[in-house]
Amino acid sequence: MVFAELREVIEKMKVVDSHAHSIRNLREIAEFYGTESSLDAVEQYRRLSGLQAISSKCFKAAGISTILIDDGLKLDKKHDIQWHKNFVPFVGRILRIESLAEEILNGEMPDGSTWTLDAFTVTFLKSLSIAAYRSGLEINPHVTREDAEIGLSEVLQRGKPVRITNKSLIDHIFIHGLEVALQFDLPLQIHTGFGDRDLDLQLANPLHLRTLLEDKRFSRCRIVLLHASYPFSKEASYLASIYPQVYLDFGLAIPKLSFHGMISTVKELLELAPIKKVMFSTDAVATPETYYLGQSKFPSAHIIEWLENDASDCAKRAREVVFSVLRDSCIDHDLSITEAIEASKDIFARTAIQLYKINIGEELVGLKASESPSYVIGTNVPEHSVSLVRILWADASGQHRCRVVPKKRFNDVVRKNGVGLTFACMAMSSAVDGPADETNLTGTGEIRLMPDLSTWREIPWKKQEEMVLADMHLKPGDAWEYCPREALRRVSKVLKDEFNLQPLALVNYNEFFPLKTCREGKEEWVPIDSKPYCSSSGFDAISTLFQEIVAALNSLNVAVEQMHAEAGNGQYEMALGYTACTYAADNLIFTREVVRAIANKHGLLATFVPKYALDDIGSGSHVHLSLWKNGQNVFQASDASSQHGMSKVGEEFVAGVLDHLPSILAFTAPLPNRFILYFLHTCVFAARDNIT
Repeated sequence: MVFAELREVIEKMKVVDSHAHSIRNLREIAEFYGTESSLDAVEQYRRLSGLQAISSKCFKAAGISTILIDDGLKLDKKHDIQWHKNFVPFVGRILRIESLAEEILNGEMPDGSTWTLDAFTVTFLKSLSIAAYRSGLEINPHVTREDAEIGLSEVLQRGKPVRITNKSLIDHIFIHGLEVALQFDLPLQIHTGFGDRDLDLQLANPLHLRTLLEDKRFSRCRIVLLHASYPFSKEASYLASIYPQVYLDFGLAIPKLSFHGMISTVKELLELAPIKKVMFSTDAVATPETYYLGQSKFPSAHIIEWLENDASDCAKRAREVVFSVLRDSCIDHDLSITEAIEASKDIFARTAIQLYKINIGEELVGLKASESPSYVIGTNVPEHSVSLVRILWADASGQHRCRVVPKKRFNDVVRKNGVGLTFACMAMSSAVDGPADETNLTGTGEIRLMPDLSTWREIPWKKQEEMVLADMHLKPGDAWEYCPREALRRVSKVLKDEFNLQPLALVNYNEFFPLKTCREGKEEWVPIDSKPYCSSSGFDAISTLFQEIVAALNSLNVAVEQMHAEAGNGQYEMALGYTACTYAADNLIFTREVVRAIANKHGLLATFVPKYALDDIGSGSHVHLSLWKNGQNVFQASDASSQHGMSKVGEEFVAGVLDHLPSILAFTAPLPNRFILYFLHTCVFAARDNIT
């Protein structure tokens, strides 16, 4: 095989450094500076050139287009993020959570009193890579308030400067950090594996994160495991292969390890993890001030450290390592040359741009827009190529509706102020585009559709458009009582505050008919086949469609658990992943948008109408509800005393549903078509998968 093209692409790639530290000097080997191989010669060159010129030279040589800086590392002196913008097109900040927490606790309460957990938490959340270095990765996602308060008291008793080492307090801070990251759709980096001297390496194994990764509350929060998790690289690869939210970063492993060690580590990461989940970074870190000023002679030991931590050297070594790994993959016929080239672009730039939503033109990193694969998880088209933004909402009858605005207006106006919408839009039915009788919602009066930026997504089937779900406000910040998303949040809050139960969680089972037209020139739609329930050949008829649907949903971070041919003629069912109720409702909207659009692309009409044909089975959207407390499903009886295996809380919940059923039907069956389905096809199935 000839690997010249692969080598050329890797060497010329403008890389994205997704984890570095503030720079106090950039060092390069004497040959790079064109000096004699002596400390005095290097020192003289650096002194005469100045930090600005040396930094520019090193970044240019490294081919770095973007750096994300963790500026929480405590150093005597360091340059701020703005200074780094002199050398690369894009510089972003990584907020170090534990440093922020310590900064707050090192300060004083406004009234001079002692910090309380509530006061600290509020200040911390307003101000907004932790864990392995302080208390290990066995995060307790259900840490109690009492334990966190004890931890805070213990930390404060040690005096200042504050250093947070109490595990319960760290877990408390970490969980709140996750909640903020989830709210704003931001990734969270976690230090794993080797690193500082004060870590317990046994506790830095990323497998300790399993409990956290299994917690449904945080299933949509993307987590980046740093340092290749070395020496637990295989474990990290395993986690990235089974958890869609886990990504890997091999900074620090390159160039700290031997060349053989670097290659074997990257290979281990790629053994199970998808290539699109493995990223480059330098983890470049500052060195003492005197060393970059060149005011004293450098001890040889510091020169070695200097070279090891130099960003340009990291990038150079990383290119060599990735080339070797991808070359071997081609030799072993795991990848073609073309696939290896695309993989290198993902590893060095594309995945980081998409994951961290870096607004940088692809030409700056040597990527062409047409080269980006379709339906990439977390994909984020550069702003200049997106022209329109759809603002979506669902009305009381379940209809999906949207307003569309140009991207520039969205950024300049709509993000902050929303768009206007008449009251009547929430009272429209699917039969008539006008308010239903006796709703008291008319064309008089206006609400604001306020974009929920945590739901902001690129539209997989329209690469130059984006979509975002909207809340309904009377004015920005003042929620409208008829807003369905706000109503669900209110119910979830009541469950949490009054009953100490985790917010309602659910699974949606979507049944639908993909219909085909049977006559040219006339709109007459019929089922695509008449195969029986769970028919393999029936699934063959629509397999290509489902492949695209699943890929599109993956790009929207919507998990699909299974799908099959249903009992109706040409009917299919798709089960979504279990998650918190607010996210599940959002996922349902995204799913139906995807199914309709992909079906339309294939010349089909996907309908979710409850009763499409009187002589055939109907379609439903099954909602499986459960309540959780301390990670346990409270619907299930703890012993055999219950006749049906359901706890008292579960029985009370079902009784409440039955008692309020007339009101519930106003939303679950707002149309006569739905009542036809209820009256003609009503039955109950009980099984472990059906009772949650």
